[in-house]
Amino acid sequence: MNHSTPTITVKTTVNAPLDKVWNFWTTPQHICLWNFASPEWHNPFAENNLQVGGKFLYRMEAKDGSFGFDFWGIYTEVVNHKVIGYEMGDGRKATITFLETPEGILITETFEAETTNSIESQVSGWLSILNNFKKYVEQN
Repeated sequence: MNHSTPTITVKTTVNAPLDKVWNFWTTPQHICLWNFASPEWHNPFAENNLQVGGKFLYRMEAKDGSFGFDFWGIYTEVVNHKVIGYEMGDGRKATITFLETPEGILITETFEAETTNSIESQVSGWLSILNNFKKYVEQN
């Protein structure tokens, strides 16, 4: 990560087996069901080529059709059940780690901040998505 760019870290612990957490995080049909920051948004399309040099693409849209964008990146590191690193389409870098703990799987996302939205807004949005993931895994 670029040390001159502020980084943000969000975390949650998911009470589920590591295989399930990894599968739900990386499989497009699951991604579409949890990858949004609020109930007004959804992720109608996802593709994921989970290998170094592979690309992911998530279509993010407001449910009312007023706005949408593609969130995409290229994988720079993939260690099965442990680490996912990627570079976003705008050049920012991110790392996700999956750690087994007695309480469940600790997921830690660290990413370079962007300059359009406040740090607080970015923390809130990414943490909302992470909490949607936790809820989705634990209820399914």
